[in-house]
Amino acid sequence: MKNAAQTTPPLAQLLLILSFTTGLVDAISVLGLGKVFTANMTGNIVFLGFAVADAPGFSVAPYLLAIACFLIGAVAAGLAGSRLKPGPLRRWLNLSAVIEAALLWIAAAVAIGFDVAAQETKIQLYAIIALTAIAMGYRNGTIRQLKIPDLTTTVLTLTLTGLAADSRIAGGSNPNWLRRCAAVLCIFAGAATGATLVLIYGLAIPLALTGMIILCSTLLFSVHPKSGQSGFTEPRG
Repeated sequence: MKNAAQTTPPLAQLLLILSFTTGLVDAISVLGLGKVFTANMTGNIVFLGFAVADAPGFSVAPYLLAIACFLIGAVAAGLAGSRLKPGPLRRWLNLSAVIEAALLWIAAAVAIGFDVAAQETKIQLYAIIALTAIAMGYRNGTIRQLKIPDLTTTVLTLTLTGLAADSRIAGGSNPNWLRRCAAVLCIFAGAATGATLVLIYGLAIPLALTGMIILCSTLLFSVHPKSGQSGFTEPRG
């Protein structure tokens, strides 16, 4: 019997690893940056609504900053994708990984000495929010163009909906159930790992580790023969 690594296409394996790093970033941002999401924006839109309504513990500025910087990253990824469209997938993904890792490593450097409990200094706080949001916006803009079902690497609402709505209980054929479950578990594991690291070490170490995982896993994928195919052919592996 083949194991999961043998039956999961290499690109899907990479995207699952990147999903794990999303959990890391969410733990860093929510626990370390004052309940701000920098990997996905749904929570920020909701929290921004709370802030506008003057709900205690919510401020407008961090959420606006995160959303704006996320959009900047996504625009940059769209521009890069349009320019790299004829090229191999490895070049496209490697560029994304280098940009993400560099931004996260800069954020790690900024986070040295940052007081998580006091959220001080504010300059460090806003710089880390901006850098991580740009990185994850770039990630989202890149992965979106791959169009790989159930592996967005950052959000799980549609994945969980698919698990339920397409299940045999609902009369479906339960397609991609293993991939969907793996995506949920990877983000969960990343969040648990990230929370542990933030609570013990603060922000700098988990930020640096996240950048390293993103870059190393992508470079490892780039040596696979299938990474030479076009980045816009909806690759199956």
